Amino acid sequence: MTTLADLAAMGRADLARLWADLIGGEVPASMSQPMQRRFLAFEMQARAEGGMPAALLARLDRIAAGEERRASPTVKPGARLLREWHGTTHVVDVLHDCYLWNGVRHRSLSAIARAITGARWSGPRFFGLVSLMEGRGDGATRTARKPRANPRKDRAA
Repeated sequence: MTTLADLAAMGRADLARLWADLIGGEVPASMSQPMQRRFLAFEMQARAEGGMPAALLARLDRIAAGEERRASPTVKPGARLLREWHGTTHVVDVLHDCYLWNGVRHRSLSAIARAITGARWSGPRFFGLVSLMEGRGDGATRTARKPRANPRKDRAA
């Protein structure tokens, strides 16, 4: 039985044989030997620990097939979103089919966030809306924390 320590000394032919045994098929032609070793090491460890739970594998299959998607946060028409950015308070009104900001209709919150910041933001994240709680598929939501004024700057600290 091959051990993790054995992987470091294996050549291309040995890695390809092990790949066929553990993963099946051929190694992708563009995959480097170090990357092959990482994939094989992961597979060996996953098998030693029992692999992923069946429920997780089934969910991943549903996601890959496009049968399950995380719902976008929804805000009802008539709601008003407020966000302060660099000392300016921005107000967005939620309409039935769009968003109104500075008297201009926008199809997405992301477009508004981009106009405000000059950078690509997730609109729902920028305005502090909620995403589905991890691990819950029932549509339940929770209130998000107040977004940071400049997440890139905050992360560097």
